[in-house]
Amino acid sequence: MQEQISALKEQIAAQISAASDLNALEEVRVSTLGKKGSVSQLMKGLGGMSPEERKEMGPALNGLKNKVAEEIAARKETLEEAALDARLRDERVDVTLPVQEHASGSVHPISQVMDEIAEIFASLGFDVAEGPDVESDFHNFTALNIPEEHPARQDHDTFYLRPDANGDRKVLRTHTSPVQIRTMLSKEPPIRIIAPGRTYRSDSDATHTPMFHQVEGLVIDKDTHLGHLKGTLEAFLKAFFEVDAVTLRLRPSYFPFTEPSMEVDVQCSFDGGTVKIGDGNDWLEILGSGMVNVNVLKACNLDPNEYQGFAFGCGIDRLAMLKYGMNDLRAFFDADLRWLRHYGFRALDLPTLAGGLSR
Repeated sequence: MQEQISALKEQIAAQISAASDLNALEEVRVSTLGKKGSVSQLMKGLGGMSPEERKEMGPALNGLKNKVAEEIAARKETLEEAALDARLRDERVDVTLPVQEHASGSVHPISQVMDEIAEIFASLGFDVAEGPDVESDFHNFTALNIPEEHPARQDHDTFYLRPDANGDRKVLRTHTSPVQIRTMLSKEPPIRIIAPGRTYRSDSDATHTPMFHQVEGLVIDKDTHLGHLKGTLEAFLKAFFEVDAVTLRLRPSYFPFTEPSMEVDVQCSFDGGTVKIGDGNDWLEILGSGMVNVNVLKACNLDPNEYQGFAFGCGIDRLAMLKYGMNDLRAFFDADLRWLRHYGFRALDLPTLAGGLSR
């Protein structure tokens, strides 16, 4: 019997070594250690042996079983490493190769304009701040000096979630101004941030969608005034529209979170059915702005006798439409491949002030 075990051991070792892949090795395992395998059949024979024979053959057969299992496991590890090496070799991609000219992927105009805006304001010393899309009533309305009776709080204008256990309703943020509140609550002045992101309002037509993109800016310091606001907006619009000069007109307006508040118009021309920023005799409303309201500063635990600042905001989608000649906002979200190919940007042409924003 011992000679049979030794011969079987050598035979199985040869089969394991000869297994060229994992499937072949699995066949060896089943034929030896499976229910009807050669080693398993010998183990079943222990029940018909005498106590003396069982005492001698039991350790020998268990040793054979353990040895075969160890050799199969070792061979499996070797084959798995070889298979992984072959896969890595066959699927290798040379990331140093240039992007193919016919590659179909492109950057969406919204993403492109967001990058352009971030690049411009980074050069002016602004940080980019972010916040959650689902906001509390405090951050979205109360801290921004928006009263309970304000139309923006009505269900027909705003997307509310179901009330929680305390009866409080979360809201899909209606602007990125809550990011300004979160920044003022968590960071000591001086503060210079822009807050780009998605916003949500119950509206839909050629120039409005239920979900759109907005960027807001905030500066809080001890000696901030309207001249800083105007200079910042002039520098931004000149860089964004890539013109040598812009003329702005600030019109009195009303926003709950700023006082005084102003709509900002930019001089332009509508000749030929297209908008040309920087010259002409026409005016185009471009964004809203103002000095941060005293009540907003107080809600964020900032002393209005020590700090003051300005804020502004505009629609990113609208900026993209003005700069790149699109006339329907809904096309931004239709996922029409033809539209994306026409208006999309090359993936690696990142906007820079030195190299040109729109390339």
